[in-house]
Order: sequence, then structure tokens, then C-alpha cells
Amino acid sequence: MKKPLIFLLLFFIQFVNSQELALVKKNSKIGYISKDGSFKIEPQYKSAKSFSEGLAAVENNGKWGFIDTKGSWVIPASFENAKDFNSGIAIVQQGKDWVYINEKGEVLKAPASEKLFDFNNGVAFIKQGNKIGLINSKMTVVLEPKYDMIKPFENGFARVELNKNWGIINASGKEVIEPAYSEIGNYFKSTAWARKDKTFGIVSAGKFIPVDGAEKIWDFETQDLTYAKKNGKIGFIDLKGNWVITPIYDKAKAFSKNLAPVCVGSKWGYINPKAEFVISPTYSDAEVFSPNGLAPVKESNWGFINETGKLVIPTQYGITSNGFVIALFVQQDKGFIDGVARVKNEGKWGFLKPDGTVIGNQWFDNAELFSKSKEKNNTTEAVTEKAKPETTKPAAAKTVTKKKK
Repeated sequence: MKKPLIFLLLFFIQFVNSQELALVKKNSKIGYISKDGSFKIEPQYKSAKSFSEGLAAVENNGKWGFIDTKGSWVIPASFENAKDFNSGIAIVQQGKDWVYINEKGEVLKAPASEKLFDFNNGVAFIKQGNKIGLINSKMTVVLEPKYDMIKPFENGFARVELNKNWGIINASGKEVIEPAYSEIGNYFKSTAWARKDKTFGIVSAGKFIPVDGAEKIWDFETQDLTYAKKNGKIGFIDLKGNWVITPIYDKAKAFSKNLAPVCVGSKWGYINPKAEFVISPTYSDAEVFSPNGLAPVKESNWGFINETGKLVIPTQYGITSNGFVIALFVQQDKGFIDGVARVKNEGKWGFLKPDGTVIGNQWFDNAELFSKSKEKNNTTEAVTEKAKPETTKPAAAKTVTKKKK
């Protein structure tokens, strides 16, 4: 009898620790709700941040510390400021200095760097002189500073600049594409788009393949097609650089669920990989489909359609990528994320379920996205020439916002 009981107890603990919470603001106080709409931590904070890796930075009497998902203090509020945990490490301000701490609140000794950078994908940038390198969460240098710029890691890979040429490295600092291009895109299935001098193409297996007539190429997202421009119009190319959908559209966005939003004139609809309109162009704007099969579409306001084009949630809401901070406008940030969509209605914010009901039937002054971790919202990049050295602040040298054509 004891063994099954222990098993169930352990399972329960694991479930509780993995729950997702959303930061919400109600009556000028911040608290956290779960996906059933109930408050797991009642609104009581003047300033706080979203949960990341099970901990949230919270201000108390002018000092910052970290609480767990039960609202208990794990790291006492003793810092002048604090940032999110990532890879088990957070940056906090201790007096006038910014330092790294672990999840026990212990200060970590890091290799010499003119600035502190957030961790992402298990690594953080270090800056020495005019060059950028990488350290891991054990505070070991994995890449000696050698690049002029490193962009944020995406799915384990980052774009790097050296002598005005761009390439791609992995989280171990190994070059998977040498810096030899004027521009380069994200790394997807061992492939990236790139520009060499004035020619756009695809880099695969170390070889540059020009794309006929391409004037611009956008990043690959979840499928083996991406959109590109030729003669002022948008079409789609594959991973080999072949035009598979003729460039005839005025605007387009990424394929997801084998459907891509395209704009003809001023109206948006959805095509399949055969360039057939599955959903006629009738909307003033449209976003990509989320994994649950719903996509945001706009008339005067936003609603949601399913893959057949049926309007399943009326166009009566505002949508955005995030509540309190500027975030990356990436593929699914304006739709359903992990089963819920953040929307605005009559000046208040709430969360919709796929059936259109409001979670907890509650609306808030403001709200953040549900999260266990905020790694995808990390927008820090390491820059040397363009950033002013600030040895007393953690570096967020640039913020990159992706815009879809």
C-alpha cells in the first residue's frame, strides 16, 4: 500500500511544479492565475514579473526577490532590481553592481566581461574589448570573444557577425555556417537563407544556392516553405531554393498547418502548398494558424477561424503579443499559445479557450502570457561597435523585433 501512495504523491508534486501561471493586474495589484482562471497567488504586489523556470521576480518594500508558484519567498527581497531566471541563472542588482545568482540566491563568479548578458539556450554572451564570446551556466568560457555581434539564440543557433560578414554558430560556439554573407536568416533543418553581395539564396551543406530573382527572403518557421519577394510580389520557396508558389501576392506570412496567410490587394485569405485558396481573401488582416488549428483574423476587430475557414470566435477582440513589455512578434504570439489566447475587450484583458469562453469569466486591467519559462521572449543580442559600454548594468544592447511582411 505504501509504494502506490508514494508514487501518487510524487506524481502530484511534479504536476504542481509544472503548472503554468499568468501574471495579471487587478485593482492596481499584481497576482497570478492558473489556466482554470483561479488565483493561485492573490493580487498583492505593486511590481512583479512573470514566472520563469518556476520562479518570479517580485518587489517588496523597494527590494526585489523571487517567489515560487505557491507565493512563498525562495530568495528574499534584498536586491535593487532583478531579471528573469534562464538556464538556472538570473541577473540581479546588488548595490550598484549587477551579478549572476543561482536558484538558491548565491552569487556566482563569472569570467571577466564588460557587461552581464542574460542566459539563453544554456549560454550567455561575454564582452571583452570589442569582441563577443560565450559562457555556459557553469561559468566556463565555451567560446572566446571573437565576434563583433551575436544575435539571440533561436532553437540552439545564433547569427554572428565578423568583419561585416554573417554566419551561424551553435550553443557550443561551433560555426555551422561560416561568416561569409552580407545577411543571413535563421537556421532551420541545416539550412538558412542568405544574401551574398546583392544576391539572395539558400545556404545548405556549406553551399550557396542563388534563388532566381529573389529580392528578399524571410525566415523559415515550422514548415519547409518560406516566403520571398520577386519583382515586388511575394511567393514561396522550398529548402532547396526553388520557387514552389509563384510570387503573385502583395503580402504573405508563414505556413502553418499547411495554410499560409496571403494578401491580394487589401484583403487576406489562406492558401495551401498548391497555391489554392482554401479560405477566400475577405479579411483586413490575418495571422498564422496555431497548433490547435485556430488562426486570428481581422475585420474591424479580431476573431478566430478554424482550418475550414469557419469563424468560431467572433471578431470582437483586440489581440497582442504581450501585456507589459515589448516582445518578439513571432509566429504564434498573436493567436492561441498552449491552448489559450490573450485578448482585449472593452479596455480589459482576459484569456480565451478554443471554444470562445473566457477563462474564469474574468477580465483584468492587464495580463501577461501564461509561462513556465520565458526563453522565447529573450530579445538580447550582443553588440560591440554599436553599444556603449555600461559596466554597471546588464547589457540589452539591442532589441530585435521581427516583423512579418
